[in-house]
Amino acid sequence: MSGSYDPELYKIRHSAAHIMAQAVRGYFADVGPVKFGVGPPIDDGFFYDMVLPRPLSVEELPAIENRMREIIRAGYPIEGFEVSGDRALSMFADQPFKLELIEGLRQGAVDDNGNAVQEGKRTPITVFRQDTFEDLCKGPHVPTTDSIDPDAIKLLSIGAVYWRGKPENPSMTRVYGTAWRSKEELEKFEWARAEAERRDHRRLGKQMELFHFDPTAPGMPYWLPKGLIVLNELIDYWRREHKKYGYLEISSPLINRKELWERSGHWDFYRDDMFVIPIDEHTTYAVKPMNCPNAMIVFNLKKVSYRDLPLRLADCDALHRHEASGALQGLLRVQMFRQDDAHIFVSEDQIEEEYGRILQLCDQFYSIFGLEYHLRLGTRPNEYIGDLESWNRAETALRRILDRKAGEGRYMVLEGDGAFYGPKIDILMKDCLGRPWQMGTIQLDFQLPRRFDCRFTDKDGTEMTPVVIHRVIYGSLERFIGILIEHFAGALPLWIAPVQARLIPIADRHVAYCRKVAGQLDAAGLRSEVDDSQNRMNAKIRTAQIDKIPYILVVGDREQEAGTVAVRLRTKENLGALALNRVIERMTDAVAAKATI
Repeated sequence: MSGSYDPELYKIRHSAAHIMAQAVRGYFADVGPVKFGVGPPIDDGFFYDMVLPRPLSVEELPAIENRMREIIRAGYPIEGFEVSGDRALSMFADQPFKLELIEGLRQGAVDDNGNAVQEGKRTPITVFRQDTFEDLCKGPHVPTTDSIDPDAIKLLSIGAVYWRGKPENPSMTRVYGTAWRSKEELEKFEWARAEAERRDHRRLGKQMELFHFDPTAPGMPYWLPKGLIVLNELIDYWRREHKKYGYLEISSPLINRKELWERSGHWDFYRDDMFVIPIDEHTTYAVKPMNCPNAMIVFNLKKVSYRDLPLRLADCDALHRHEASGALQGLLRVQMFRQDDAHIFVSEDQIEEEYGRILQLCDQFYSIFGLEYHLRLGTRPNEYIGDLESWNRAETALRRILDRKAGEGRYMVLEGDGAFYGPKIDILMKDCLGRPWQMGTIQLDFQLPRRFDCRFTDKDGTEMTPVVIHRVIYGSLERFIGILIEHFAGALPLWIAPVQARLIPIADRHVAYCRKVAGQLDAAGLRSEVDDSQNRMNAKIRTAQIDKIPYILVVGDREQEAGTVAVRLRTKENLGALALNRVIERMTDAVAAKATI
């Protein structure tokens, strides 16, 4: 669960997942058995993964919903009890996926999806029962099925996934649903969901010709000419502002030999998420999923003095991470992406001041888009590298920074969510629909510089190991752009809009003048195009509004004779006829101010 965790809703949704599973079992009773996987609650609802005796269509979901309401209204107690491993195997003898989970539980602790989290530690095997339905589960749940409002549940969609997200495992049907405290909360959610669909970046990105996803490269976007403008504008702004803050930009290889990733620790902790390239029995390469080890190599290329610190190395190289196919989601979850990455080498007494500078940059970058954010501390995970003493120092430093920035106790803490090499501060942003997104992260690392034997000469001539701050602000630029598209419903701020002005000639005799105006706009550094199609003027204006063009400049006989343009904004505001120099001044001022028009 995310930082928006609500214990009451968690129990409602967890129980609703069990109720849905019972309803599905009853719905298919005359067809064949249902094989159940896992059914956890999620941020806005729940899902259950199942192997069904036949395909299920969306049109059938209302019938399953009605069965769920019958179970809810019956008011069955939801009771949990612990069982032995042998008893559990007997109870779920006809459920192969449950048997696999039970074996995992007998060997060690597992998470909600059945994945091991701590080998050798026994996890109690618990079962929850309502009516005749029993499920392997650790809870918690509401006390009775009628604790849920029958008018506050809804089944949403159907998807296909692999068991435990691995393509070599059986394919399963995933049914998504949602549950709330009341009908009013559900209606509010449905409005927000409909609005989110209207703003869906995948639909708008195709409509606006920004990017393309091809089956030959799943999760790896093709940036089309207009989309590349957006990407480059964000990077150009990042580049200019980071230069002011003393960052030095670098670029490093796309692939490195396995030995580099072994030295950094990524091979042990991140191997399953990497694209690996075996060359021969002695040589293996991996496509880089992050830039950290390469930054260590660059640091070690020359002798460094305390006077050189903080040394801020930044890059926007492409990265690749191997994601489960079911997890890919347009630009929001990809396999190829760019990060506005930086690795800052500091002495220990520079940590807090440097974090302050980074948070100042965060304020600057998010405020220009009108995005609000808050901070979350991630502490030492179960599996980590390094010694406890340095981990404790790092966590103490981050708590002190957060106390000063957000106020003591006024930030979230997610225990065990740090990187394997250090604790971190995550940047959690809310969009215009109130949806939370994790964007940037600022990680404090005492470990990798030790592994790479990074050194600097201190004031007294002694050799010291620096501390490294890993940080991104945009985060994944692909994800950031996807969120911006949805946040602005495609009406991107003028300064990053691919086309900032569209010239609309009323008749063919006005096309030449429109092209002349477009040339003057281009000379002023503004992006424009001419709609010389055979469509009528009103149709051209509607198309420009659908395409989210910020400035729509209409030209007829009067404008051509006066050397003006009739200005309409995508907001449908009509500014009337304006001299071209006034239009250029207005637009360039808005671009310079990073206005959100």
